[in-house]
Amino acid sequence: MMRVLEFLVALVIVVVIGVVAAVVMPGSGHVDRSLVVGKDIRQVYDVLDNFRRLPDYSVLRSYDPHVEFKFSGQAYGPGAELSWNSSDPKVGNGGLTIASATPDFDKIDSNTKKASIVWNLDNDWRGMDKHFTLDLERQGSRGQLTNILWSYDVDYGWNLVNRFANLYIHGDPDAFIQFGLNNLQNVLASVPNIDYSTLIPYVAQTQPTPVLLVSTSSLRKDGQDGIDDATNKAIALIQASAKKLGVNVTGPRIIFTTNYGDQTFTFDVALPIDTSTLTVNGQSEQLTAATPPALDAGGAPAEASSAADAANAALTPGSRDRYARLVVDANVRATLAFGGAALKGIWNGAYNGVPQTRDELKAYAQTHGYKFDDVVNRSYDILATPEVKDAGGNITSYSKFEIYLPITDAPQKTPEQEAGLQPPAPDTGSAPASASTAPAPASTSAAPAASSAAPAAAASVK
Repeated sequence: MMRVLEFLVALVIVVVIGVVAAVVMPGSGHVDRSLVVGKDIRQVYDVLDNFRRLPDYSVLRSYDPHVEFKFSGQAYGPGAELSWNSSDPKVGNGGLTIASATPDFDKIDSNTKKASIVWNLDNDWRGMDKHFTLDLERQGSRGQLTNILWSYDVDYGWNLVNRFANLYIHGDPDAFIQFGLNNLQNVLASVPNIDYSTLIPYVAQTQPTPVLLVSTSSLRKDGQDGIDDATNKAIALIQASAKKLGVNVTGPRIIFTTNYGDQTFTFDVALPIDTSTLTVNGQSEQLTAATPPALDAGGAPAEASSAADAANAALTPGSRDRYARLVVDANVRATLAFGGAALKGIWNGAYNGVPQTRDELKAYAQTHGYKFDDVVNRSYDILATPEVKDAGGNITSYSKFEIYLPITDAPQKTPEQEAGLQPPAPDTGSAPASASTAPAPASTSAAPAASSAAPAAAASVK
């Protein structure tokens, strides 16, 4: 009996000590980690103010490669939601919601020193009002660095069991932050250091369009004159073929960029036509979307380029080339271009500003989680409005170019589109781009993001 009494007394003492310990423990928990990255604050902000890139840097996929993510709510900013579920008890089920983001995305520019984003957390970690706060601060002598302070806060209230969870805040919460920061740095490193703060991109839903096209190239040293000369020659060939086929050109010229290389700019020039059925060599042919050529075991084109070029030159009208495009004559092809979502930007000025805008679109797509494959589905630009000159040869109105980057796994609208922001018009006085604004050669640019599927677009000869 005495031993039982001793046990009960000891148990009461342990309980009292436990209650006292829980009472004196803090009613809230906090942990934070920081990292400085070599990126402008706008790019970091854009990655963190939506959840489309979170699966790429979250610890959850490291714990369970088969974890399933689901996006809901707003596509970007406050109201954006991400949920996950997993059979792995370490991951379990949970969700994040962007509660606030200050300042608004369109207020972040070169003068912005600080920004803050709050994610509300809903999972099985103990406590209430669980949230992550991501504080961003511009650093570096030229403001080219960003310090990311990622913190986790939780309220335990007077739940004594929950208060003991503070002893483990350096477990899963700390790992979530530390792993996330390290992987976030890798994600940001894949984004080119390009300032797209003046870009007002839209998501455009394009329709399959029949086009006639010619593959051509221009030496970079020849500048705009070389591009204009190659383009005009290609347009002349297309117009001659259209007349021979008895079809009408229905819109302005289109350029599909194949390679903006160190020495040579290789591209396709296309003109839209009013029919997708052509009679070539006495046969009625239905145009189809171009397809990339077969690859060998090493992932390279199955045919050597010189051999492929020779084979293409030998094709007869009415046959199909290695991209499944209809051969109209030795140089002109017919195919269905476009079809599907594309990220659209506007450039007002000389053509040498188009490559820069195209690279801005790619960087923007990467920070916002829009997938693209610029090898299978090439970016392209349309001359919406030609420049206008007066009698003295002075430019009175600059050219307007629409630049498109085919994308997949993207929302219906960009944040700028949702907010009703408008791209600049040609008459706003935008100056033509100078040679110094041209993008770096392709050999120094970052590789495009991978995409498992992409909308149909005109394939280009490599």
